[in-house]
Amino acid sequence: MLDESEIGRKIKQLRQERGLSLQGLADRAGFTKGYLSKVENSRKSPPVSTLITIATALGVSIGTIFAEEETETSITLVKKSERKTIARDGTEFGYAFEPLASKFPNRLMEPHILTLPLKPKAQAVFQHRGQEMLFVLEGTMRFIHGDRQFIVEEGDCVYFDASVPHFGTAEGSKPTRCLMVICSER
Repeated sequence: MLDESEIGRKIKQLRQERGLSLQGLADRAGFTKGYLSKVENSRKSPPVSTLITIATALGVSIGTIFAEEETETSITLVKKSERKTIARDGTEFGYAFEPLASKFPNRLMEPHILTLPLKPKAQAVFQHRGQEMLFVLEGTMRFIHGDRQFIVEEGDCVYFDASVPHFGTAEGSKPTRCLMVICSER
C-alpha cells in the first residue's frame, strides 16, 4: 500500500494517464481545481469519502489509488502487522484511518478502522454517494445525519445513506475508534 504522501502522486499519475486536466478531474469529481491541486501535491489529506469520489471520477477503484498494483484474486488476507495507519494529525481533520482490505481488487466496499480525535482541529461535514456503516469499537461518538443527532456507544452501529450530510465527533474522555465501511455506487 502507498504511504500517505504518495497518494497525491498516484492520483496525479492516474489523471494524466487518462488525459484529464486538473480542471477536467475537478469538474468530474465536484471539487475545485485548487483543492485537487493540493491533494495531488500532498498538501491536503482528504478523507476516505473524498478519495472514493476522486477514484470514481477517474474510473478506478479506491484500491487502485491505495495499492501500487492490483492482481486478480478471489480472496486476500491483510495481517494486522501489514496495515498502515494513515494518520491525519497535522491536517484539518485530525483523524486517522487504517484500510482493512487494501489488497483486494475492485472492491465494492471500503472497510477501515476510523479514529476520531477528542479535539478535532476543524469540523467537516461529509456527503457522498452510496451507503456507510459505523460500528463503534471503543469510546462514544456523537453522530449527526442530516438534521438528526445520535449518541453511538461502544458496540452500537449506525448504517445510513451517505448522500445525506453527516459527521461524527468523539464524546467523553478518549478518542473513538470505529469500524467504518463505505459502499459507494459505481
